[in-house]
This record gives sequence, C-alpha cells and structure tokens, in this order.
Amino acid sequence: MPAPQISDSATKDIPTPAALFRGFSRVGLSGFGGVLPWARRLLVETEGWLTAEEFNVLLGLCQFLPGPNVVNLAVAVGVRFCGWRGAVAGALGLMLGPFFVALVLGVLYGLYGELPAVQSMLHGITLVGAGLIIAMGIRMGLNVKNRVIYLPFAAVAFVGIAVLHWPLPAVMLGGAALTISLSWWRLSQAAKR
Repeated sequence: MPAPQISDSATKDIPTPAALFRGFSRVGLSGFGGVLPWARRLLVETEGWLTAEEFNVLLGLCQFLPGPNVVNLAVAVGVRFCGWRGAVAGALGLMLGPFFVALVLGVLYGLYGELPAVQSMLHGITLVGAGLIIAMGIRMGLNVKNRVIYLPFAAVAFVGIAVLHWPLPAVMLGGAALTISLSWWRLSQAAKR
C-alpha cells in the first residue's frame, strides 16, 4: 500500500510514530472531560502538522465516524503520516496515560467522592472543560470566514440538534446528502461555463 499523500501546507517535518505517541500522550494527559482543544493546539499551533483548515476537515470526518472524536482524530492523523504504525502510536499515546490516571482517580473517588470539597472541585473542572470546548469552537469558526457558504449548514445543524432535538445521525446523514448534492450541482454548473 503506498504511503498517504501529505499536503504541502504542513509547516514542519512529518512526524514519526514516536513523535505521534509523545504528542498525543501530552494531549491525553492535558485534559479532563475533553481533550479536543489540546489536540487542536498540538496539531495546528504547536507542531504545525496540520493547517487550521485541514484540522477542521479532518475533525468533521472524525465526527461522522463512530467512536470518540479525538480517538478517531489520533488514528486519522497517525494513518496520514505513518500508516498503521502511526495510527497505533497516536491512539495508544492518547489513551494509555489517561487509562492509568482514570484507574487511580476511580479508586480515590470511590473512597472520597462524597466529600463536599471533592464535589466542588468536580463542578469547577466541568466548567473549565466547557470553556475549552467553546474557545476551540470559536477558533474553528474563525477559520471558516473565507468559506461563508458553509455557515448556513452549521446553523441548520445547530438548530436541528440543540433547538429541535433531532437525532444526531439523522442530522448528519441529511447534512451529508445536502452538501454532496450542493457540491455536485456547483461542479455541474462550473462545467457548463
């Protein structure tokens, strides 16, 4: 199987499986309740392995696939740069450290979870996690400014899921069908010119 094509837009060297493992280990150990903002920071800002637009596109694909988005992202980035070895390195790097941390925290929560101080701390961590997700969403939205055509799709998806409580799979399949149809129509119109 030939190596995957890497775009010229990546600003740094192609990562090795060891670099992917180390990078995703840092990501996995950086966040509680959501590491997607940390993954974006690693991939786009710190290492420059992906551009902001490449990250948005890849994350969209990973959200469409079953399973945790950030694990899908680690696998997709690993495959892109190093094939199956990169996929294994990214996924293990992301999950190995947090697995042991969760094991220890689970034992501690079983012993001390009912204490008011522990409950207050957990509520604070929840708010921090929500803030990180909102900040990442804003950053991703700023990268869409040159592609205004996508904003109505995002608005319809938001209203469908958050306001009308439509099932996520139906919104995703409907959105995929609509965007594929629109892309096909735009290409056919461009071919006629």
